Amino acid sequence: MRIIHKRKKCIGCGSCVAVCPAFWEIGEDGKAHLLGSQFSPEKDEESLEVEKIGCNQEAADVCPVQCICIEK
Repeated sequence: MRIIHKRKKCIGCGSCVAVCPAFWEIGEDGKAHLLGSQFSPEKDEESLEVEKIGCNQEAADVCPVQCICIEK
């Protein structure tokens, strides 16, 4: 499974950090950052392969701009 964070859409509200702090933090640029992720500059996306989605599904669900995607 893979978590994808579309940084261009992120508004830095921190809802993902509030519900899933083990995977998310607010970066120096004021946007959310997916801890341990690979960054793709051409897509302006972060992605992380995981075996279990855990709290990341809730982070995706509460994101007001829907910039977190879960691929199963």
